[in-house]
Amino acid sequence: MNRETRRPHRSQTASSQHIGEMQARQQREDFQSALRALLMRPLLAPGDPGFTAVRRQADKLREWFTRETGWGLVVERDGARLYKRPADTQDATRGLPDFDRRRYVLLCLACAVLERANLQTTLRELGEKLMEFSLEFDLAQRGFSFTLTSASERRELVTVCKLLLDLGVLTRVAGDEDDFIHSQSPDGDALYDVQRRALSGMLAAVRGPSTWTREEAPVSSQERLNALVSEHVPDTEEGHRTAIRHALARRLLDDPVVYMKSLDPESLSYFTYQRGAMAVRLCEATGLVAEQRAEGLALTDDGTLTDIAMPAEGTEAHVTLLVAEYLATRAKHEPGSGETTSAAVVAFIRDASVHHGHYWRKSAREPGAEDVLAATALTRLENLRLIERSGDQVLPLPAICRFAIGDAQIQSNVREAGPSNNTLL
Repeated sequence: MNRETRRPHRSQTASSQHIGEMQARQQREDFQSALRALLMRPLLAPGDPGFTAVRRQADKLREWFTRETGWGLVVERDGARLYKRPADTQDATRGLPDFDRRRYVLLCLACAVLERANLQTTLRELGEKLMEFSLEFDLAQRGFSFTLTSASERRELVTVCKLLLDLGVLTRVAGDEDDFIHSQSPDGDALYDVQRRALSGMLAAVRGPSTWTREEAPVSSQERLNALVSEHVPDTEEGHRTAIRHALARRLLDDPVVYMKSLDPESLSYFTYQRGAMAVRLCEATGLVAEQRAEGLALTDDGTLTDIAMPAEGTEAHVTLLVAEYLATRAKHEPGSGETTSAAVVAFIRDASVHHGHYWRKSAREPGAEDVLAATALTRLENLRLIERSGDQVLPLPAICRFAIGDAQIQSNVREAGPSNNTLL
């Protein structure tokens, strides 16, 4: 039977188009959300808010990271691991907050203990096994010792355990870590489930250290770091060019700013001609905004894709902002580089407390507090690539000039969104 085909009404076509555009936008936003979650937390537990989006977008994410950065991505039902690797293993600004060399040793020992532990363990048992391991590996010869006799050492162990809890390597079943710190009795303890899949993803190395023979094992700390993350580069022009592109993309995604002067000649040549195209691709996927200047390139954010927000709330954050403005003004208006000293920054904070101290907490207004505030502010600015330090000398870098905004004004009830650790210029 012949029937006349009815053509869709124009409003129906427009409605279908609108629905298609909405679905495409939702897919882009979902992908962007998943990618940002992995950049902030490369080891994601199933309970992490971003994990669901990562599972939905797993195939596209794997393809994107492989193409743009060379980082591997593993997504499973019980977690996700982005194997991020640093572009510069000598960058001393990277690391966990409040973790020094000693706490990193404790973290490595704790992971070694958990690898051999049962599916459940207690905080006290973990500490006792950790002591045994420290003796077994003869760490005393390297100046390391650990016991559970003092509250400070128990506090160090708890700090490590809380990190493992946050990463999803441990799951608390019962108990409280704070009771363990202040109690020597068996009652002060905590019980954990060990999540072995998350534990296996802790080390983001190309080659595990246990695969080295005694003869070929690297000796110095820097040699060990390089050996852990050293990747094979095909001996072709394309392979070499891809390695340069991956290294630059890693820096743009991980570093606050990439300065031209920090690049070797080959990377600089590639970056000079390709940074615009790279910025477009990376910003489209991440939601960052590119700021290109003669000195370099930064991918800026609203403060959510960062581990150091600026500006931010709190006394230290306010002091850091004031110091940034002080250094920016010197760099912008004084002849030469605007170089100054840590002592001059301390003196500036002491003077600034007269005008701004009533907004700071009480302990920050006490005599001598300016030394600690200066050290914190300069460390934050250095981590954000706004300054360089050499001994007592402080050298403002070009990106700090964005903070030369005149006299600071204090406004109440204003929500501030700061640049991310992918910012500046």
